[in-house]
Amino acid sequence: GPRPCAGVFAVAGPVDGDEVKLTNRAWHFSRPELARTLGLDALTVLNDFAALAHGVVGLGPQNLVTVGTGKAVEGAPMLVCGPGTGLGTALVLPRAEGYEVLPGEGGHVRFGAVTSEEARVLAHLVQDLGPVSVEHVLSGAGLVRLHRILSGEVATSHSIITAALSGQRNERETCHVFLRLLGRVVGDFALLTLARGGVFISGGVGAAMAQLFAESPFRAAFEDHPPYQARLAAIPVRVVVHPTPGLVGAAEVGRRLLAALEPA
Repeated sequence: GPRPCAGVFAVAGPVDGDEVKLTNRAWHFSRPELARTLGLDALTVLNDFAALAHGVVGLGPQNLVTVGTGKAVEGAPMLVCGPGTGLGTALVLPRAEGYEVLPGEGGHVRFGAVTSEEARVLAHLVQDLGPVSVEHVLSGAGLVRLHRILSGEVATSHSIITAALSGQRNERETCHVFLRLLGRVVGDFALLTLARGGVFISGGVGAAMAQLFAESPFRAAFEDHPPYQARLAAIPVRVVVHPTPGLVGAAEVGRRLLAALEPA
């Protein structure tokens, strides 16, 4: 068949220049050298959550679950964030032609406690981990940690979510605490970015919990940021349930790359 002329790689970690280092692996590579090795005319490397953000903005309602009310402001920034192996974040800025995606590392901001229960959770995590980032709690591994602290039980993130969906009390309580914490942190990020274009929750854990959001404390915690409750209440929140939004986004980036390679 025809030889590929362009490629798009989405990687876990910040991408700044041609030398790429992954966050959670001791892997690194040079983008130009990789392009030469693969025989590509062009190669784009971007943050994995940035690729996901490129995919999310074009999804239809069949791939989204709405949480609460709110109406998007046309032309305003959109926030994409969500728990998976970590807590990914990206900001989408509409432009005159299309949009621009700005990836962030919001999962690495420090985790703080508001209630006595959260203070107890934080104390356990500090003892185990030292300084605690929000993705130490709001991720698949974080869900496992949270369940162990709250219930004393050890289980996988998949089994916790499955049991919660079937109505098991301990697992459901863990997921509700998780979603309350997620709501508060995402509300923080929404205020920081004034994401009046809407918030999209993605990532494997977020998608798996999609049916738990409506009856959870997520939306209340998202809005509970005095004195800006009304501003946050006006922001729509949608959970992404498409199975591979990152691939959709990588394909969109690839389409743009191919268009740039075509002769004028």
